[in-house]
Amino acid sequence: MTTTNRAPRNKTLTITDKERKHYKKQLIYPQSDLRLEQIINKTICDDIIHVLEYLPTAFVDLLIIDPPYNLDKNFNGIRFAKTNDEIYLDYLRSWFPKLVTILKPNASVYICGDWKSTFCLYRIMKEHTIIRNRITWQREKGRGAKKNWKNAMEDIWFGTIGNNYYFNVDAVKQKRKVIAPYRENGQPKDWDETDNGNFRLTHPSNFWDDISIPYWSMPENTDHPTQKPEKLIAKIILASCPEGGIVFDPFLGSGTTSVVAKKLGRQFVGIEKNEEYCLWAEKRLDIAETNKTIQGYANNVFWERNTLNLQCKDIPKT
Repeated sequence: MTTTNRAPRNKTLTITDKERKHYKKQLIYPQSDLRLEQIINKTICDDIIHVLEYLPTAFVDLLIIDPPYNLDKNFNGIRFAKTNDEIYLDYLRSWFPKLVTILKPNASVYICGDWKSTFCLYRIMKEHTIIRNRITWQREKGRGAKKNWKNAMEDIWFGTIGNNYYFNVDAVKQKRKVIAPYRENGQPKDWDETDNGNFRLTHPSNFWDDISIPYWSMPENTDHPTQKPEKLIAKIILASCPEGGIVFDPFLGSGTTSVVAKKLGRQFVGIEKNEEYCLWAEKRLDIAETNKTIQGYANNVFWERNTLNLQCKDIPKT
């Protein structure tokens, strides 16, 4: 495989054959039981169903699952075929219960899907976790359909193993522009007045409308067809994994979960059966050694779209 040539302004990740040889040496190809010290902060190249039998038990603080949706999709030569709800639910049941065994008693679980698969995701989460919430995030991309409403939302189901779980709401507050500022005794009430506008720090809701999908001019972008934004994963990690905790992603794709965990001072383990995607993840992890930036997140605060640059001129706008 050769290097992909990009236009000068296109920041999509590229990887050379020399880099592939280098990063391949860093991957784990399991054939027997794995100790925690072997896999921590590593990428495992294999199918999740095969790897589960080799993993330690009860070591994960946060499980983030972004499985193939119930759609026809080509993942760099590995195809996933759309089917009916019952068959898709059987697919989820083939690995989800085993994942529960690697979780700590106070662990949290997040699983991603679209409106077509959300029924099945709810069912599998209900069977094995205490469901806490359904997050809906605005996924603005594509031209839409001519005979239907444009699909611009996706779901993330949030659950826990028990009633004692970690959740840091202060770590995921959002800076929002104040449209109608209220004053008390002539002073701003619960908002800050700046030369660049008025802003309020707010608690997060289960509707996320501040996410930008990675595209060609963003350094985090890869050629993965269903890549999740770093900002989205950062919200989950900061809310539900303590510093130094372990984040586990069994469908790692191009590495976003591991990369964000590294940037935020968490440990990680990722599994991905497509070797090319694993190599992309390793290169992104290398880049994260010196670049901790997460677009749309600065000064320990998440910002609305197109507002971060008003306050932090040296950080790219969302």
